[in-house]
Amino acid sequence: MTSLSSITGSLPPSQRTGDRYRSGIDEDFCYITTTGRRTGNPHRIEIWFAGEPGGRTIYVLAGGRERADFVRNAMADPRVTVRIGDGEGEATARVVEPDTEEDGLARRLILAKYQVATSDDLESWGRSALPVAFDLAF
Repeated sequence: MTSLSSITGSLPPSQRTGDRYRSGIDEDFCYITTTGRRTGNPHRIEIWFAGEPGGRTIYVLAGGRERADFVRNAMADPRVTVRIGDGEGEATARVVEPDTEEDGLARRLILAKYQVATSDDLESWGRSALPVAFDLAF
């Protein structure tokens, strides 16, 4: 069984919180708008996210994995809109390949941003949720 410390590595407490994200991705949530796979209507969700400062890709973890409505919509039509703070633009969604370097990166970044230094509440979620990447075009 993977432990939280093996996912987050040996980051100091200041990097296991939002303190690490003071360079443009300081927001707690992003908003992702997908197109309904059946209706064609826009569907917006608020969700935790993380990315490397200066990077063009953000990651989210879908607790419902492939059953999550936003994941199903994004896989049917990967063209989505992402809003982070005052910035909003187009992005392309993709499921991160399991057991890859990017899979580990996505999990580490998100857990580092949201895990409270003394709490293991996110450990199971961090291991079992599906990482989804959004390659930003803005």
